[in-house]
Amino acid sequence: MDWANLLREFVTLFVVIDPVGSIPVFLFAVATVPARLHRRYALRAVFIATLVLLTFLVAGQYVLETLGLRFGSFQIAGGIILFLFALSMIFGSSKPETEIEEAGKDHLAGAVFPLAMPSIASPGAMLAVVVLTDNHEQALTEQAITAGLLIIVMFFTFVLLLAATYVHRVIGNTGASVISRVMGMILATIAVDSVIGGMEALALIDLPAAQSTDGLLNE
Repeated sequence: MDWANLLREFVTLFVVIDPVGSIPVFLFAVATVPARLHRRYALRAVFIATLVLLTFLVAGQYVLETLGLRFGSFQIAGGIILFLFALSMIFGSSKPETEIEEAGKDHLAGAVFPLAMPSIASPGAMLAVVVLTDNHEQALTEQAITAGLLIIVMFFTFVLLLAATYVHRVIGNTGASVISRVMGMILATIAVDSVIGGMEALALIDLPAAQSTDGLLNE
């Protein structure tokens, strides 16, 4: 796995998990929780979300194969859903607004719902980890690297939640909403690329190898 692929996977995971967008959800959920428990609250939410995503990373493709579904088909479906998810981030109600409303319904379960799911371990994130790990084309070491990148993103999410009070004071709900929409644009591009990759895997299209930047500059 080269550095470009590593960066692409890291950006994909970071965008679909959207740590910044979870900050207002966390702050609302812990509004009635003693400050001394905030660290444990954040740790519980991130731990549960990590377990969910790692489960999808390890077993997601096996479930598909048990159902007789081709990975290329899931790649296309996942890309379409990721694209719709990106559209909701760009045009729909912002992530903080919709999930803060959900948090207000049950404060006691806030660490699990909606903070762990669906704010951190979102449906888009679940699909992304399956799409990023093809058991037939990627060696176990490559899948382990993807799992490592996932853990790094989750650790960053945990640190960001701990610093949520300060960060939110700086960017506010509006800032978090703007950042989520920018991430939605990036995610939409990644989703289109996933659809193209799935079509190639199913031999529906045959695209030429991408030209290098140096080749384009020399033309």
